[in-house]
Amino acid sequence: MTPSPPWHTEAPLHQWLITHLAVYLDRLPENIDSTVPLAEYGMDSVCALSLCGDIEDEFGIVVEPSLVWDHPTVAHLTAHLTARGADPDRWQR
Repeated sequence: MTPSPPWHTEAPLHQWLITHLAVYLDRLPENIDSTVPLAEYGMDSVCALSLCGDIEDEFGIVVEPSLVWDHPTVAHLTAHLTARGADPDRWQR
């Protein structure tokens, strides 16, 4: 079992992901559980590639198209992107 990420340091990135995924998955943000695999919400390759493009544009880090499949939940994505240097403070204005 993977330990929970420290949400106190990753909350802005977590919220950014939830907000973007809600649009792609046609769901309300509050209906996306951070521990449920995104494939269960209907994530497909088109949505995954769009999210990768958003991440690259927003945070300036290159991500593989397989990102969502390698890190299948919002919790895993948040932890991975934080480790890769996605800096929530950079985009908070």
